Parts: sequence; structure tokens; C-alpha cells
Amino acid sequence: MKLTEKEAYQAMFIFLDNFYSSTDSDELGWMLGSMSFLEDGGTADPAMWEIWLESIEKMKNADDDDFKLKLFKE
Repeated sequence: MKLTEKEAYQAMFIFLDNFYSSTDSDELGWMLGSMSFLEDGGTADPAMWEIWLESIEKMKNADDDDFKLKLFKE
């Protein structure tokens, strides 16, 4: 399955919103508000979309070890 950048963003939004529903975390609520799309197609905080695109680039250059749980600094 391939997702566009926007579809992947929306999937991440749904994931975080589901987590927010079970925690009512103020920080996560703020983040979701900033990430929300407006009528003009941009995000409420335009920096969020730019950070998302930067994150995609970082992910493309990462390897599997970058996503493993690390319980201590190496």
C-alpha cells in the first residue's frame, strides 16, 4: 500500500487522535489542534506541515535501528 504525504499525515493524525481520546493529554490536544487542516488546505500551524515533510525525509534516510526502543544511551 502506498500513501501520499497527506494521506500518511492524516493516518498519523487519526492514530494520535485515538490516543488522545484515551488520555485527554493537554499537550497532545494542543498538537492535534495545530496539526488540523483548515478550509484553505493548510494546517492550523503552518510549521506542522513543514515539520512533517522534514520527518519524511529523515525517515527515508533512517535504518531499522533508528526505530528500536533504546532503554539506555549507548
